[in-house]
Amino acid sequence: MLSRDERLKYEIARELGLTDKLQRVGWAGLSAAESGRVGGIFGARKKRDQAQNPPPSLD
Repeated sequence: MLSRDERLKYEIARELGLTDKLQRVGWAGLSAAESGRVGGIFGARKKRDQAQNPPPSLD
């Protein structure tokens, strides 16, 4: 079973049209530009999600 982060990475890859390439060569086979694009979008979405749903405070 994939973690939430892994599912998000695959979702982003699908949106970028990288699904076929991932199936053929895996994550290690992506170019630096492709990996960077996935990682950049991933980071932005994680940041956005955390801002919209902050963790409960421990106060």
